[in-house]
Amino acid sequence: MSELSLERGLNALRAEIDAPVAAFFSSCVHCGLCAEACLFYVETGDPKYTPITKLEPLRRVWEAEFTLFGRLKGLFGLNKKVTDEMLAEWEPLLYDSCSMCARCSMVCPVGNDIQYMIRKTREGMVAAGHAPEGLITAAARAVRTGSPMGLKWKTLQVQIDHVEASSGLQVPVDAEGADYLVMLSSMEIINFPEYLEAITKIFDHAGVSWTLSTDCYEATNAGIQIGNKDIAATLVQRIVDAAVKLKVKNVISPECGHAYTAVRWEGPNLIGKSYPFRVFHIIEVLEELRASGRIKTEGKEMDRLSLHDPCNLARKSGVIQQQRNLMDLVADNFVDLKEHGRYQWCCGAGGGVSSNERAAELKMTAFKRKKAQIEEVAPERMVTMCATCRTQLEEGLEDFNMDIPVVGLTEMIAEHLVEKNGDRKQ
Repeated sequence: MSELSLERGLNALRAEIDAPVAAFFSSCVHCGLCAEACLFYVETGDPKYTPITKLEPLRRVWEAEFTLFGRLKGLFGLNKKVTDEMLAEWEPLLYDSCSMCARCSMVCPVGNDIQYMIRKTREGMVAAGHAPEGLITAAARAVRTGSPMGLKWKTLQVQIDHVEASSGLQVPVDAEGADYLVMLSSMEIINFPEYLEAITKIFDHAGVSWTLSTDCYEATNAGIQIGNKDIAATLVQRIVDAAVKLKVKNVISPECGHAYTAVRWEGPNLIGKSYPFRVFHIIEVLEELRASGRIKTEGKEMDRLSLHDPCNLARKSGVIQQQRNLMDLVADNFVDLKEHGRYQWCCGAGGGVSSNERAAELKMTAFKRKKAQIEEVAPERMVTMCATCRTQLEEGLEDFNMDIPVVGLTEMIAEHLVEKNGDRKQ
């Protein structure tokens, strides 16, 4: 990143101005609906946190260089230029106060994809050297080691050994021709190792052929978070190379929202070619197994449970009913949050916010929206299927002294599996 400069940042912004961006800026009617959909604005009331304000660097370049009006203004020296000082001022707005949850894009009455333009603006920001230090470090580590936290295989091997000792089952590694290649995120390896044990049990129960890869075991995409398509493409290509080498039919994204959308929706465009395999979130795989009768469960949770839909899974990818079908398997007292599915409120930690220590206080302020949602239905436990969301829910509920445990849906399914001999596990 030694070559980062304002000029490189401006060139990156120019390169990101395509037909959709021009159409979006031209059609914005300044109605303010996007502001009311942004939890950072709603919970602070500060106008600087409105989504459209965060796009000002990109808008200035577009107006000055891509519109007749802007060029005429330029002849009289009336354009407001993008400077290093401006980018430094906007950096916290673009990285600290936007989780790229796309709720603003969903409500825009003229169909402007504001989240799409945030991503494009971040491309210019990082090229100019204006990105949070934590994200820069994480991105560099991801390129160097494959993991934004620098986790090596030996760390995962410790978890594998624990799972095999605990479950009595083998965790397949580098198994050529398996149906599924399972990818993980750093948080699942470090914070939620029970996830690996859960899928080991579920896949054994359902007779699913799967494997991990020693070449590539993390799908966390720091390039998407920081806003650098070259880094994002490098990380996606590693997954593709591992999947092709092992000749797997499908890849399962980790329970990490942006990793899922990166590898499933953005990946082929990032690397410039289609995949010879399909990509799924683990919840989609579990739902397919449930629907085909390959998951048999017994007993139900009797306490009051509610569900947080990860933005990347529900709003951006339409995976909404699948998790509710799975909840029906194991929950007898389930209540949805008032605004859920594609309309749910973000937890406030996605889009790199959780990797940015500087944003910690603002992140908790934004969490008040989710806190209010949870208070409305008063669950005894919350359930989710994204490691970032789960971490933010746990930290936020603890921060506001709300004694509500958070559990993963995959782990909950594993807890209720009927054992192969028909006996219920203790």
